[in-house]
Amino acid sequence: MKSIAFEVNGEKKTVEVDPGEPLLYILRDEFQLSGAKFGCGLQQCGSCMVLVDGENLPTCLSPCESFEGKSIETIEGLKSGNKLNAVQQAFVAMQAAQCGYCLNGMVITATSLLRKNKNPTEIEIKEALDQVICRCGTHSRFIKAVKIASESK
Repeated sequence: MKSIAFEVNGEKKTVEVDPGEPLLYILRDEFQLSGAKFGCGLQQCGSCMVLVDGENLPTCLSPCESFEGKSIETIEGLKSGNKLNAVQQAFVAMQAAQCGYCLNGMVITATSLLRKNKNPTEIEIKEALDQVICRCGTHSRFIKAVKIASESK
């Protein structure tokens, strides 16, 4: 067991855990942040994405010790008080979800993209969202939602 400290959604957190424990399990089990999902377990589907120092990264295999001292933002931390961020609002407005399993990864990835590029092209949006697998076929709504979010900034 090791004491590991990082910031989660703006709060300093310290946990006493096996340093090899994937961050996803720490977020879900220790902090009750269930937005990031276990999907493929191979860091390939994107369901487990979070923002780490502003970059969208998968967490289902990554040992929590590799996040020590970093700033982690989950989908729960994107809103301000009770107000959803622009990406979350656009996804709701466009009804951009069916089963919702990939939704965390899509919103996290879109947020990361828009923080770096305030006005992405449709191709740039598609390339960014390509990191997350959606089996329901809601991609056209995701793309429209990201475009709407970029216009609201």
